[in-house]
Amino acid sequence: MVELASILVLSVLAQWLAWKIKIPAILPLIIIGLSVGPLSTLITSDGHKLLDGDAIFSGDFLFSFVSISVGIILFEGGLTLKLSEIRYRAGTIRNVLIFGPIITLIGGGIAAHYFLGLNYGLAFLFGALIIVSGPTVVMPILRNTRPNERVNTILKWEGILIDPLGALIAVLVYEFIQSGGHGHGEAGLSEIFVEFFLTVSSGVFVGIIAAYFLKYLLQKNRIPEYLRNVFTLGLVIFAFTFAEVIQPEAGLMAATFMGIILANIKVNDFKKILSFKEDITLILISVLFILLSSRINMEQILKLGWESFAIFGIVIFVIRPLAIWLSTLGKKFTAGEIIFMSWVGPKGIVAAAVASLFSLQLMNSEDPVLAKQSELILPLTFLVIVGSVILQGSTAKALAKVLKVTRAEPRGFLIAGANEVGRYIASIIREYKFPVFLVDVSSSNVKEAQKQRFEVFEGNILGDKIFDEIDLSNMGKLIALTQNNEINALANQWFEDEFGEGNVYRLPGKNEMDLKDFKLPKNSLFMGRADYLSLAQVTRNHQKPLVEDCPNEESFEKIKKKHLDKIIPLFRLEDDGNIELLLRDEPSFTKGDKLIYLALDQIELKNKEEASPKKTE
Repeated sequence: MVELASILVLSVLAQWLAWKIKIPAILPLIIIGLSVGPLSTLITSDGHKLLDGDAIFSGDFLFSFVSISVGIILFEGGLTLKLSEIRYRAGTIRNVLIFGPIITLIGGGIAAHYFLGLNYGLAFLFGALIIVSGPTVVMPILRNTRPNERVNTILKWEGILIDPLGALIAVLVYEFIQSGGHGHGEAGLSEIFVEFFLTVSSGVFVGIIAAYFLKYLLQKNRIPEYLRNVFTLGLVIFAFTFAEVIQPEAGLMAATFMGIILANIKVNDFKKILSFKEDITLILISVLFILLSSRINMEQILKLGWESFAIFGIVIFVIRPLAIWLSTLGKKFTAGEIIFMSWVGPKGIVAAAVASLFSLQLMNSEDPVLAKQSELILPLTFLVIVGSVILQGSTAKALAKVLKVTRAEPRGFLIAGANEVGRYIASIIREYKFPVFLVDVSSSNVKEAQKQRFEVFEGNILGDKIFDEIDLSNMGKLIALTQNNEINALANQWFEDEFGEGNVYRLPGKNEMDLKDFKLPKNSLFMGRADYLSLAQVTRNHQKPLVEDCPNEESFEKIKKKHLDKIIPLFRLEDDGNIELLLRDEPSFTKGDKLIYLALDQIELKNKEEASPKKTE
């Protein structure tokens, strides 16, 4: 019990540490796992491990736990794959999924055989294990690096689809080893291909059926809302297990394809399900990496010599570039894009999981040579995982900049509310050449926005449809400007994952502004000086915003004083042309800044003049 609780605590600590120092979480997870596992034997009095994965989950239970966990991870990865993304990249992705496994299997196998003297069965098992890259390590690198859309799409799809494919190939090689290598020749090869086909087709079939079954239940409201996430998780585990019963090792394929299908059909509460799965996956990945790292023995680590590092070099500098070069032949990729994709191929959780499972069983083989040589499989695989993550994760961002394959930072504003206030704020933003996109459920508001030549979408800002039908890649900020304060707050929560917590804003509600001793939320727009009604009044008076030089806080105070503090600060226009929204806290200004604001005292004066009777001659 203490050991399991310790793993959970250490998992959270590792994830926090990764976030704090901005590195892929796999690094602190593996380091912690090795520290409390094999490395701890160097400091304990009797040479025992502080934590040992084998003591927590033993035998077949470990195999089952790891397998199901990997299935859930791949399901969550499948949920992020939109077929629309590969409309023009399908050929390259297909090539990567064909050439990548073949070259890695053969190249890794030959390298392991000649450098370490492993028999061909074990050598090719190692080659199969390092086929996978994995979304758990690729996605953080992509988020940090922000490569262009073409590169991002290919690496993302490869990272997710290569996992079940690589695991399946590893299983087939393992079964070949277990059978004693019998059945060489055409008959043996045909059996392997038949087994491969049955496994893939069984997994795909079960995954598709499970996805459409879940869609049916959700659309017919046959599952209460509070049970939907848990039911989905249960169905994933059922699909995984059922596929395994039909055809051994088909579970990973079933889970992956269930996720892909759900991502590409309209399903109620899809985003909530996705968010829930992300949380589950985070926990499972963290636990698995520490658990599996702790299982390695010190004797296995000490067996790694220069030959192991030579194999690592071949995997990184020969096998991966060759696979990408062949996959992109005849495709319109720049040299920079090819080099970057050749460099980014880190190995992840599936390689670690499958290597742990197979090495555990092979070390118990009755064949003494096989048992002894198999001890190298796990530490060698972990060397490739750790080395690739450290090397590629630490250099990918700098390399992307040098090769000029990075995407421009998103400059656009997504505005919830195409009402008069939303259109007014959008017109100011557009004036300064920033992309702006409005969303509203009202047909009349949408039509009016279209008349003013705004890009606009008719739909619910809180619905899944918006993520399917709008290209948000150029949108970096959300401004919630609807009349409903609750919707504004929910829209901020809805888009936090997409844009980041510091890039979602909303109007404060009148009730919030009227409450004494109440501190407005940090993301409250316009310094908390305006709600929807006050801004609507401004728009109806056709009041144009004023722009004044504001190089420091003193200048800001002078502007406020000039207008008797009756102003609504909107934006800070920076010297480089960028505009920043002004929030609850007092803004800071620097040389070259301008203040874009509304002067309410002028509106009041104008209204008085219009209300007074005109003088007659």
